[in-house]
Formats: sequence, C-alpha cells, structure tokens
Amino acid sequence: MGNKSIRIFLAADSTVQNYDVQEKHQGGWGEFLQSYLDEETEVVNHAIGGRSSKSFIEEGRLLRILEEIKAGDYLFIQMGHNDATKSKPERFTEPSTTYKQYLKMYIECAKEYQAVPVLITPPARLHLENGKFINDFPEYCTAMKEVAKEEKVIVIDLMEKSLNLLESIGYEESLTLFMASVNETDFTHFTKKGAYHMAGLVVEGIKESKLPIGGM
Repeated sequence: MGNKSIRIFLAADSTVQNYDVQEKHQGGWGEFLQSYLDEETEVVNHAIGGRSSKSFIEEGRLLRILEEIKAGDYLFIQMGHNDATKSKPERFTEPSTTYKQYLKMYIECAKEYQAVPVLITPPARLHLENGKFINDFPEYCTAMKEVAKEEKVIVIDLMEKSLNLLESIGYEESLTLFMASVNETDFTHFTKKGAYHMAGLVVEGIKESKLPIGGM
C-alpha cells in the first residue's frame, strides 16, 4: 500500500473544522487528528461552522464528499451542537425523528460508496453545575447511539470522553481548553490546546473500536 491509502472524511461543525492560519487561538479537533496518524492516512476535513446534520446535507456539502470518497475510506460524522438550535429552523432537528433520519442519510451514502461510516457524539461544552460537568445534548447523544445500534455502525462517544476528561482535570485546567479562556464568553469552542486534546479522545475511540486506521 502506498502513501495516503486510507482517507478519513470529516462531516461536522465548528468544533471540528480547520481554522485559518491567522487564527492563533481557536481550533477544531479535525485540524489535529492527522498528527496522531501515520503517513498512509489522510484526513480530509469538510467540517464547517454553524452546520447541523440537516443544513450540512441541504447545502450540498455531503454531496461534495461523495464526489471524492471511495471504497475503503471513512466518513466520520459529528453533528448535534447546531441541531439543537430551535431558533434557527434551517438547522434544527428533532432528536428522536429528523435528527435520526439525517444521520441515516450519511450512513446510507457512505455505505453506497463502500466507505465506512463512523458516528461521533458532540463534545461537551464547559458547563459546570453543582460541581459537575453537564451534557447539554443528552437527547441527541442518545439518538445517535440508537442509530448506531439500528444501523450496526461504530459510534465514538466523544461527549462521554470529553466529560470524563473535564472531570479528571478540574474546572481551571478545563477552562484552558475552551475559548472562554481567551474571550471570557465562549464556552463551546476550543482553543488549539483543547482541540488537540479532543482529537486525542477521538483517536482513543478509534483504538477502542479496533478500526484498522494507520497509527493505531
């Protein structure tokens, strides 16, 4: 097998996307996934801010991935943050119905091209209540796991992994992983450091799932 024999396509939101070089602080975990992988594996990051499982498809972004994806490639799908935005109907999906339907579209399309779909639950926000970090998207995480079971595909529970990480390091250190440490207002998006840590958690999930991806 030659170089770049395995490709991982990312369909996701701003917590995963690549940021311009002039952006010194904010990062997405898709920027850093490559650093954990070997030379035969290529990360193709189609993640973009503000998209949900619905709007990513309706804007034709999944179609663009399908123009490139081939048998043996992987499609990693992390959606949920923007699906919960009721105030923006172009994004919003109902966890138990439309969210599931859109997730199944990604899975069906990947399988049609003989690629391997992998679902990833949304990562935690920096939300502490009564000394405990909170999952802000429990219904979406549950729905995604149900889809994974129904469709017999792998799911990496990044929500659980990120909550466990935050609990283990405490609030002060957790703050350094989020943009709130820079601007005091953004408890959702990651600093470069935070994005690197999230990529590491995704890789942990890849290993646990025994996916035959380079560097694992």
